[in-house]
Amino acid sequence: MIVTINGLSKTFRSFERGNSFKEVFKSLFVRKSKEIKAVDDISFEIKEGEIVGFLGPNGAGKSTTLKMLTGVLYPTSGTADVMGYIPWKDRKKHVRHIGAVFGQKSQLIWDIPPIDTYYMNKAIFDIDDTSFHAILQEMTELLGVTELIKKPTRQLSLGERMKCEFICAMLHSPKIVFLDEPTIGLDVIAKEKIRDFILKMNQKGITFILTTHDLMDIERLASRVIVINHGKIVFDDDLPTLRHYSGSYKIITVTAYSLLPLEHAAGVTVLESTAPNETKLELNTDVMSLNSFIELITKNTVITDMSISEPPIENIIKLLYK
Repeated sequence: MIVTINGLSKTFRSFERGNSFKEVFKSLFVRKSKEIKAVDDISFEIKEGEIVGFLGPNGAGKSTTLKMLTGVLYPTSGTADVMGYIPWKDRKKHVRHIGAVFGQKSQLIWDIPPIDTYYMNKAIFDIDDTSFHAILQEMTELLGVTELIKKPTRQLSLGERMKCEFICAMLHSPKIVFLDEPTIGLDVIAKEKIRDFILKMNQKGITFILTTHDLMDIERLASRVIVINHGKIVFDDDLPTLRHYSGSYKIITVTAYSLLPLEHAAGVTVLESTAPNETKLELNTDVMSLNSFIELITKNTVITDMSISEPPIENIIKLLYK
């Protein structure tokens, strides 16, 4: 296992004060404190070469967990082992083997070209010339930024900058990379480019832990999903299991010559109807099989078109958040 976490917790202490002048003055001498459990006794393992989606609503504890795994924060209790290192104790050794891309925090220096930042990282990580130039050439070609890395960072678009951020994180050949909202604010083409890049790097054995609110990132990249809410893990399994979390449902869109006979059909919920031509519905296949549904329809009308799909992953994630 490349990552092993046991009973990891992080509690923050904050202080309360009122809004009136009297309460504010009083708080200068006596302050009420309260404890907030950001991460509450979580445990999980990650195998080398996995891409794990780490999901949760705002304030669920995702970023706090990542900060402990990267060595930025000390936990209140529990243990973590990342590639044989305790992140917050062996931080200097640990950071030589990890990469990080944070969508809202840049590693690049604003007024100089990315290439200059890369050379600075080359010195920091003591990367030899041959490896540095080979990795840089490969990644700039993969991401299509060979010329862009020579422009000042401030002149790059968000999508161009994010591609350069990935190169910055990967130059020292990390074994594990932490991604926090890596495609936030990007257009469709830039997102696809970055997703393809992550998949190619994963094929080389690099492990990725990905936090995002863009569930298309999860569907395209993750082989496993961990969902955290109120500091606790509420789901940890593969993507197919996540899809069946809410039960055996199908989303069906039917176009027919006449109105569908669905008034008293068990297991059927009409989502949208432009009667009599097209109806979008949800079918619980535990209550009514797909064959029975088709038989019911064809007894009363003629189907001219029909599509069947899985429920949107957003719906399942909402259930877990609740």
